[in-house]
Amino acid sequence: MFREGDWVVIRHSDKRYLKKLDPRQTLNVRKDLLRFSDLIGKPEGVRIGRFEVFRPTLEELIVLGFERKTQIIYPKDAFFIAFKLGLSRDKRVLEFGTGSGALCAVLSSLAGEVYTYEAVERFYKVAKANLERFSLGENVLLHNEDFSEAKVESEFFDAAFVDVREPVPYLEKLHRCLKVSAPAGFLLPTANQVVELLKGLEGMFGGVEVLEILTRYYKTVPERFRPEDTMVGHTAYLVFCRKLIS
Repeated sequence: MFREGDWVVIRHSDKRYLKKLDPRQTLNVRKDLLRFSDLIGKPEGVRIGRFEVFRPTLEELIVLGFERKTQIIYPKDAFFIAFKLGLSRDKRVLEFGTGSGALCAVLSSLAGEVYTYEAVERFYKVAKANLERFSLGENVLLHNEDFSEAKVESEFFDAAFVDVREPVPYLEKLHRCLKVSAPAGFLLPTANQVVELLKGLEGMFGGVEVLEILTRYYKTVPERFRPEDTMVGHTAYLVFCRKLIS
């Protein structure tokens, strides 16, 4: 049952709204009115008039609720990244370039521990606030520090993901702190950055893959089922690899 103070996703036609249930509040959409007091005590997945109300998924919390001071890693990329890193509750994962904390929230939901590093203080504060606002990241150790200056043990992490502008200077340290054969991933917006990274990976990392993910949504109206008029195309290149030893 929904309770006062719960976060909910309210759908009306093709619109989604993330709201915190305050019985004094209402939502008005196209002359339709939803009183939040009518939702208290109702079951999840209830329909009231033209409104559908659900418990939010992690994707909805991130997309609709996270404050952004940087471009977030889109869910279409984030959940694939977590899959490629082979995360599970017995794994310790490294992230640096926390940004607004979107990928960190995904990693936290699957890994045992997440160590994440953000050099820019204002980004660090936004990521921290985002996680705390939605009671996420209890297994996250969030550092306001450049990873190059962090003290980490050798072969400490089971996986890593890097989202910084120039990852090549970090590669030797990254290699040192990863366990043997551990997967690592990188997000890069431009092709020339990918080329430089590929050169830097040689000799330290193998099994290299480069890809991008395109997602196209469709209209859900039976009478006019067709692709949406707009789509998010290229967002970034994803590079994955595994630690090698000689």
